[in-house]
Amino acid sequence: MGSIFQQGLIAAPEGVDLAEKTVISYGGVEMGKLEKGLIWISLFISLGPMLGFFGTVVGMVQAFDDIQAAGDISPQVVAGGMKVALITTVGGLIVGMVLQVLYNYLVSKIDNLTNSMESASISLIDLLVRHNLAKK
Repeated sequence: MGSIFQQGLIAAPEGVDLAEKTVISYGGVEMGKLEKGLIWISLFISLGPMLGFFGTVVGMVQAFDDIQAAGDISPQVVAGGMKVALITTVGGLIVGMVLQVLYNYLVSKIDNLTNSMESASISLIDLLVRHNLAKK
């Protein structure tokens, strides 16, 4: 917020309209900085379950290979492949769920910061207008 205020105060002598535009523009820049890492979290939210599903397919292929090699369908033969399938599924789902909670937490924090920045920016512009600190 301090850097946004600074930009608004620097532009204030040129007029309230310019100060307001500067605050809005610089607020957008600061928002971009806050959100820059979220795309990676979003990517891993999507990839986690996909990798889990990939592991499920690998485990099933392994189970069918074991059946083919043994020439028999018994629980002992398919258990290894099924275990791989289930473990990778659980792992992928856990990764996706944990990252989704983290992502939502971070988005909530960014939204709160954004609301605070907008409120403070409005207060700054109101202060400039009220006290004639900017050229009209």
